[in-house]
Amino acid sequence: MYTQNPLIRNQQLQKTNLIKVTGEGVISIQPDTAKIHLGVITENIELNTAQQQNSSTATKVIQSLLSLGIDKKQIQTFEYRIEPIYDFEQGKQIFRGYKITHILQVNIEDISLTGKVVDTAVQNGANYVSNIQFTSKFIDTYYNQALALALNNANEKAKTIANTLRVSLLMTPIQIKEEGSLIQPFEIHQVSSAKGFATTPIQPGQLTIKANISAEFLYQI
Repeated sequence: MYTQNPLIRNQQLQKTNLIKVTGEGVISIQPDTAKIHLGVITENIELNTAQQQNSSTATKVIQSLLSLGIDKKQIQTFEYRIEPIYDFEQGKQIFRGYKITHILQVNIEDISLTGKVVDTAVQNGANYVSNIQFTSKFIDTYYNQALALALNNANEKAKTIANTLRVSLLMTPIQIKEEGSLIQPFEIHQVSSAKGFATTPIQPGQLTIKANISAEFLYQI
């Protein structure tokens, strides 16, 4: 009488009696921090003059942000670029001057100040504002919660399939693969000049955190 090796038998069971499912977990939270890119773009026929004008205005912008209580550590240069400017007339390239771009990244821990930061920067010379992005200091904790919801969702799907087939599900999954994603709402503002002193209405909305997994379960007939 031949008795099959339990290990081989188990491998065959995994190949033939297998349920594959996906799970998703989603959590919506209020963001508690914001990140803004703002800066100064200067053009002039003389490179030294363009640099001096840009540096002077950028310094003024930084000082205005510090006066709002923004910590100096929360302000850093994101991009600094010098490039020539050309016009094209009748197929000819004509030099027009230089363009200096100095972009700052500002991290705001009090999101109620977001609109005020934008207005203050523009009123003090900033002519570029973009990529206003909202997030949370506790993003990892919230993501783990979404991950737990995704696993529960996968378990429920596997149970439903097993019950429908009228088979016995071995509840511990033999394989779990994490396929997570994080969705952050953001707004983009291109500002050329400030008009008045009313605070720019910037709405952070909600932050959606999504976790996705795939899982494999064994079942017995």
